[in-house]
Parts: sequence; structure tokens; C-alpha cells
Amino acid sequence: MAGIALRCSAVWRRVTLTGSVRSNIPSLKFHTTASPMMGVTVEQFEQAKSKLSTLKNDPGNEVKLKIYALFKQATQGPCNTPKPGMLDFVNKAKWDAWKSLGSISQDEARQKYCDLIGSLVEAESGSSAQVSAQPAGSGATYETLLVTKEDDITTIKLNRPAKKNAITTEMYNEIIAALEQAATDDSVITVVTGAGDFYCSGNDLTNFTKIPENGVEEMARHGADLLRKYVNAYIDFPKPLVAVVNGPAVGVSVTVLGLFDLVYATERATFHTPFSQLGQSAEGCSSYIFPKLMGAAKASEMLLFNKKLTAVQACELGLVTEVFPDSSFQSEVWTRLKAYAKLPRNSLALSKQLIRSVEKERLHAVNDAEVERLMERWTSDECFNAVMSFFQAKAKL
Repeated sequence: MAGIALRCSAVWRRVTLTGSVRSNIPSLKFHTTASPMMGVTVEQFEQAKSKLSTLKNDPGNEVKLKIYALFKQATQGPCNTPKPGMLDFVNKAKWDAWKSLGSISQDEARQKYCDLIGSLVEAESGSSAQVSAQPAGSGATYETLLVTKEDDITTIKLNRPAKKNAITTEMYNEIIAALEQAATDDSVITVVTGAGDFYCSGNDLTNFTKIPENGVEEMARHGADLLRKYVNAYIDFPKPLVAVVNGPAVGVSVTVLGLFDLVYATERATFHTPFSQLGQSAEGCSSYIFPKLMGAAKASEMLLFNKKLTAVQACELGLVTEVFPDSSFQSEVWTRLKAYAKLPRNSLALSKQLIRSVEKERLHAVNDAEVERLMERWTSDECFNAVMSFFQAKAKL
């Protein structure tokens, strides 16, 4: 998927697992005991293993590595296996975590294992009281979105403001589901926007840390299937679709803007597609739409050479419909959208479908071609090296 490389997910996994990228878990206070040598019964240890499988949220790779290491130490004792090769990032990270426990006893490891699992369960139960937004007239609930319907407008709000609305795999699936729901509800127009100060910062790094047993190639296939479905949801959306860009936008959140009918932006928004910096290629049909909107030279400057556009520049190039002062952005935009929503529903939808029908087949073909190219990129050495350089540069900052 765009923004960050999949082939390089092994690198990201290594970076995340070694702590350079923090995991997205609630603030945890690990249970401690006055004397870890008091011991844990076999039954308590088995109960902790069972509780681990009930966790709904991914605790992040740092914590999962610690769980793995403590389990190995508790059941087998100190690390006694050969060190994996330097390029076997996942198994090397596991080996390093186990080795770091040194010679602590199996009893102590069992105690720490149970304490850690208990902390995770407690932290998750404490956050479970948060209420998910529920779309009007639907039984669907969303963990990463706020989906509402008011004044004949369905609003899909990316709702991870603390993470600058970075898109997780879960969020990709939820956006697809929300668009499918909005396509069939009785709203007149649909709006996509972001919570907080960012519209969207592109892909969340954790998307690329869960490498399946069959390796990066399988991950690339899964990622390609999800990306194809995600972009198709925009191509096929039957009603007027409006982006309310309330702050900076990066990666895939920028490229799909060409598939919206209107793009309104605050003056402090920026638009950045740093694909080649990470050894990747364009997606979201931007390889076709951006040259049509901007001209080949300006599109190349953005898609090939990573140029970041201001809101005014994006408007001048046709990517953005109109730019508003930040102080009056929300009031001006929503006043206008509410007026649009009073227009005849069927007339708007049918007119949009006429406009889109001319290019719909081409857009699907472009999406397929972009996804195929990205799969090749995600499994390439060049992508691997580009992301290595990216993280090395970040580490020096």
C-alpha cells in the first residue's frame, strides 16, 4: 500500500520491534510483586496463556516480543539456540528479545509473563468503555471512524487524531465499509474529513509489521488486494463525494483526492506524496488523474520528485476545488455543503454517474496497473534499500 513500502516491512518490523517506533498501546503499568520468586502455578500460567488469546487490540511489537521472550524463558530456560542471520529480521528480533533475559529463572519468567498479560487485560478493559460511533439507520459500528448522518449529509471522519489519522489496515476496511453504507443510505452527499489538526498522515507503520508465515510476498498480495478494493470504493461511489481537508494530507489520502467530486481545503493544508523517496510508485489512480489535472510536468514534480504542495498551489493545479481561511474554514464549508444537500438527490447522483461513466472502465484499469506495479515495488531490493535509508536518516534527527 502506498506511502510506506511492503517489501520493506521486514525493515519496519525490525525498527518497530527494536523500539525506534513506539507501539500503539494504552499507557501500561505492569503488575509487580514484592517477590517474583514466589512462583506461579501451572494453572495460573495456563490461564495467562488463555487470556492472551482474548485480547482484542494488538499490543504492539515491543510488547509481543517481550511476551514471546518470557514464554520461551519460562518453558525452556535461557536462550540456547543459534543466532539467526542478519537478514532474518523477524527471527533475529525474537532471538534478541529472548537472549536479553539472560539467566533469569523459569519461575521468575513465569511470574513476569503472568504480570504482563494481566496488565494488558486490565488496560484493555479500562478502555473498553469508549463508545464507537454508529451510522444513523445502520447496525454497523466503527473503531477508527466517526460516521454520522445529519442534514442529508453522511460524514465519514477519520478518528485517530493522536496518530494524525494514520490509516491502519483496520481503518482501510472500515472506510470501505462506511463508503458502501453511505452509497445506499438516503443521504444526498457524502463527506470525508479528519479529526484534529491533520486530515490524514498516510499509512500507519504498524500495517507493515505483521508479516505472515509465508513472508513478504504473501503480505504484498494481501496489501494489493486491500488497496485495489479501497480505491475501487472511491471509483464506484455513486453519489457526490466531498473531501473536507482540515489539515496536512500525505500519501494515499492525497492520491485518492482525484476521485472526489469536490475538494475543499483549509489554507494550512499541505499535500505530499513521497513515493519515490521510499522506492515506491503512485496509486489511487493518480498516475492517470494527476497529469490530466496538472499537466505532465507538474504531476511528475509531485509524484516522482516528492514535491509538497501548499493548499493554494494544489488549488492552482486543480487538485483542490477551493481554499478557505483556517479561521472560517469549517463554518464556510459546512454552510455550503448543507445548501448542496438540499438539491434533488436523484438528479445529483445520476448526473455524477454520467460524468464518471465516461472514465470508469479506464480508472479500474489504471487502479489494477498501479497495484501490480506496487506489488513489484514492495518486493524489490530497491524499495528495501530506500526504506533503510529513510529510517537511517530519521534516526539521525
